[in-house]
Amino acid sequence: MFRVVLHNDDFTTMEFVVHVLMKIFRHPEQVAIRVMLQVHNQGSGVAGTYTREIATTKVAETSELARQWEYPLLCTMERL
Repeated sequence: MFRVVLHNDDFTTMEFVVHVLMKIFRHPEQVAIRVMLQVHNQGSGVAGTYTREIATTKVAETSELARQWEYPLLCTMERL
């Protein structure tokens, strides 16, 4: 299993991070806000835990959406 991690930066808006968490990771708004605040306050936050294939897809989808919106949001995966 792999954790998908979002990393804080100085340019990506909090609203966009919430949007990503709701659209790609299917979190309800309150959960998305909680994870976004963790990213903002602690430097990173876990968006979810998935199999390798799903985690890879989530990272790619997040990176592509951030690129389309011209945000430098970094999304990585870590083996558990």
